[in-house]
Amino acid sequence: MSKHQSKSNNNNQRYNKSEIGLPGSKVEVRNNDITKAMRKFKRRIQEDGILQEYRERQYYEKPSLVRKKAKAAARSRWLKKLSKLNDN
Repeated sequence: MSKHQSKSNNNNQRYNKSEIGLPGSKVEVRNNDITKAMRKFKRRIQEDGILQEYRERQYYEKPSLVRKKAKAAARSRWLKKLSKLNDN
């Protein structure tokens, strides 16, 4: 058997989507309480940063703009820290 044939056999394996799912992306609904399950799901998505990453990847951003935003965020964090130190 050649290398190409063994690779094709590995590619033919099928996986169930529930087996591959992201950790924390599944929430169990108990007693038909959908609102509680939705709150749990939204909290998990927020903690994992999935929505933030989606928004960041939605449009291409030039590397120079990424650096510029990161620098501005760092500056604002630093100014906030300074203002807290000066208030005390």
